[in-house]
Amino acid sequence: MEIRKVAVIGAGVMGAGIAAHIANAGVPVVLLDIVPQGATNRNVVAETAVEKLLKADPAAFMHKRNARLVTTGNIEDHMNLLADCDWIIEAIIERLDLKQNLYKKIDAVRRADAVVSSNTSTIPLHDLVAGLPASFAEQFMITHFFNPPRYMRLLEVASGAQTKAEVVQQVSQFCDLKLGKGVVGCKDSPGFIANRIGIYWIQTAILEAMNLGLTVEEADAVVGKPMGIPKTGVFGLSDLVGIDLMPHLMESLKRTLPAEDAFHAKAIIPPVISKMIQEGYTGRKGKGGFYRLNRAGSEKIKESINLQSGEYGKSREGRLESVANTRKLADLVSYKDKGGEYAWKVLAQVLSYAASLVPEIADDIHSVDTAMRLGYNWKYGPFELIDQLGAKAFAERLAAEGSAVPPLLKLAAEVGSFYRVQDGKLQYLATTGQYQAIQRPAGVLLLEDIKRTSKPVAKNASASLWDIGDGVICLEFTSKMNAMDPQILAMIQQAIGIVSKDYKALVIYNEGSNFSVGANLGLLLFAANIASWDQIESMVKGGQDTYKAMKYAPFPIVGAPAGMALGGGCEVLLHCSALQAHAETYMGLVEVGVGVIPGWGGCKEMLQRWVTNKKRPGGLLPPVVKVFEMISTATVSKSAQEAQDYLFLRPSDAITMNRDRLLADAKAKALAMVEGYQVPEPIELNLPGATACTAMRMAVSDFRAMGKATPHDEVVSNELAYVLSGGSTDMVDKVSEDQLLQLERNAFMHLVRNNNTLARMETMLETGKPLRN
Repeated sequence: MEIRKVAVIGAGVMGAGIAAHIANAGVPVVLLDIVPQGATNRNVVAETAVEKLLKADPAAFMHKRNARLVTTGNIEDHMNLLADCDWIIEAIIERLDLKQNLYKKIDAVRRADAVVSSNTSTIPLHDLVAGLPASFAEQFMITHFFNPPRYMRLLEVASGAQTKAEVVQQVSQFCDLKLGKGVVGCKDSPGFIANRIGIYWIQTAILEAMNLGLTVEEADAVVGKPMGIPKTGVFGLSDLVGIDLMPHLMESLKRTLPAEDAFHAKAIIPPVISKMIQEGYTGRKGKGGFYRLNRAGSEKIKESINLQSGEYGKSREGRLESVANTRKLADLVSYKDKGGEYAWKVLAQVLSYAASLVPEIADDIHSVDTAMRLGYNWKYGPFELIDQLGAKAFAERLAAEGSAVPPLLKLAAEVGSFYRVQDGKLQYLATTGQYQAIQRPAGVLLLEDIKRTSKPVAKNASASLWDIGDGVICLEFTSKMNAMDPQILAMIQQAIGIVSKDYKALVIYNEGSNFSVGANLGLLLFAANIASWDQIESMVKGGQDTYKAMKYAPFPIVGAPAGMALGGGCEVLLHCSALQAHAETYMGLVEVGVGVIPGWGGCKEMLQRWVTNKKRPGGLLPPVVKVFEMISTATVSKSAQEAQDYLFLRPSDAITMNRDRLLADAKAKALAMVEGYQVPEPIELNLPGATACTAMRMAVSDFRAMGKATPHDEVVSNELAYVLSGGSTDMVDKVSEDQLLQLERNAFMHLVRNNNTLARMETMLETGKPLRN
């Protein structure tokens, strides 16, 4: 059965978010909820939910048009809408009686082959289907999404004794391919995998910070980057999730876990946190949380709570010797200060707890590590963290302190580690004591796996080339934040020569958090500070020449971005033959934020796309103004779907929902283009010249007069207007690609000599935020 239409019952935060993400996949979805007492609009709950989704930040819909795929209704009048749905998701409140009553109503109208699932994480599956017909139980499972459903990749799937295997396979495949989920099979146990460990981790980290007298900043400095956990740490994460949510989650786990489970010792709400909840300090959704912004006049002062007194004070950076002086996790937990002691106390309890839960919560450790990476954004799962500490050393220290050593940890200590690489294959330790190879699903190709079995075709300090099979080379950026620099440009040139001679196609892809944040600003600022203008111009010209060589290479080049692709990172994609973009790709030419304009062909490429766009309004001015608006306001798409609106992605470019499938899809796209590949013909453009330049400059002047643009915004925009209008051209003349590149280069060099531009660059490097000068 193919899933072509879905229903979600329950239009709360989770249900509505799930419905929105299904619509993101291009699949029609029915969203139903109750009829409130006395309501004149019987669909008000579901309709209001969709209205909120359209205003949500971060956006729930990848494109506002996706909301059209959501049909709203209520469970009293519109249960008939479920009759042609292939999958029906229940996401109502956590009450067994209400869920079972709803299932009976669903069973009366659903198709016999329609799958039904619950989004619960607190009620066991066998209780959910108790007393219901076997025909219902066979089609029933739990699909536990994480909030927000669009952005959190984890989907925990639990099946019952009666659930048909093909039902689990159908839903799992749909969620993988269409929704981009990392589907992890788990046991029908309380909290499943991620919340069982994650809530224990949060509680342990909070309680130990209080016991050791750490500030929230100090605690987050330890339980953050050093452990491969997002910089929010544990207190920042609690603010983000909602401090008032934790008591409910703890209560559900206390109710369902056996009395001997170690979780019960952590199910404590300290008085200071109870007081915060009572007073509305529930996190970002409330008046603040462990952190808050205090408005003192026009100034916003970041404050944090004192965990002992409950009073707020100005937030101070959590400086600890242990964090500053160690690079390895094993060194951090051995460091003799309160940061080292805190790191050990948290990891000792959380990692040993995780080791004690396999196979209770999942069949293998790899599933547990995957769930924690995807559900809590950990860089490393608990068993990967144990390997960093050394399984034997970790077990011995636990034993020396009188703590229990779980059997699985003892096993790892004996054989050496939880993971190993054998014959180029990554393996994990099974509960049997044998190592098993990690099996990737069909259609998944990861560069990390390629690297274990081969050496790079070529490599320098900022980039590498990898043979990914079938005559395709992958160019990987490896610089800090994948920033574009001369080394990457050199590797692109080298790749063009290598592929032209021995291969069929090139894919530009990496497995960093972001494809590329743009050009290396530090190099540019250094050169400007020593007035090395010739070197800067050479760098700009080098980038232009390299990207132009890409565009006219005699073989297909497919860009495969994910995350941010900004500035020079966006420009490299604009010169590819085609793109296979991950759904969560955020593209934009943002150079104005640092006081310059796109200098590596970004202006030229966007002009070509908009001027030759068959759907654009007539005349020469509208496409030029559109490009001017996008670049001058540093417009960034909030998804790959939105990037299509801006023509960062062309109609022929494609989108992949699952990040793990991006490289395989890009490779397939490149190979499909090889036979009969035609190098694009150079395009000459008619541009409107001085008239358009004057019009755009007047518009910016008006914005400045209204306070919507700063003085230097106007300087930068005036240069941009001159480039985009074609300089001193006449509208009857043709402007070549090289002429546009020269205009870009000249404008870039004018701006980079401006002190206000240098101030913008310095501020961006120091704070990560644009200077409004």
